[in-house]
Amino acid sequence: MSTEQMLGLGTGIIFGFLLQKGRVLRFEKQIGAMLLKDMTIFKFMLSAILVGMVGILVLSQAGTISLSHKPMNVGAVLLGGALFGCGWAVMGYCPGTSIGALGEGRWHAFFAALGMILGAALYARLYPFFKATVLAWQDYGKIGLPEALGISPWAILPVFFAVVIAVFVWFEKKNL
Repeated sequence: MSTEQMLGLGTGIIFGFLLQKGRVLRFEKQIGAMLLKDMTIFKFMLSAILVGMVGILVLSQAGTISLSHKPMNVGAVLLGGALFGCGWAVMGYCPGTSIGALGEGRWHAFFAALGMILGAALYARLYPFFKATVLAWQDYGKIGLPEALGISPWAILPVFFAVVIAVFVWFEKKNL
């Protein structure tokens, strides 16, 4: 096993542990999030995004990693977002939490994992069709928010932090 694979496995185990400890693998938390009555999952995701933003920026600035954005393709984002939302609504799990729930022994999450595998296989099979249609829609290239706005990523970080903290305070005031 390579160093990258061991680091990936270790990171995945830690992430799964945090998902379990944060109680975001619970079906009732998933339903609460979809009904906008329980913001536990959104708090967890926003916290992970904040930590990831800082980590990626620091590693990128240090030259440890190089960023390689995926193309910003409107069709792919719309179709992928719709499929993600439908799958979450039908199964009550997003991809990460379905695997975590399966790891906890929640066997009904198996169907979500099976759906992901079948969906990936179907996408691979239909890729030529998607490439000629949905993926041919407006493509803005490999850009991120800093490139789109023409500013430093470090300028976005404090703004994002302030917005997330304000959202957290609002969630707490509303008992969400």
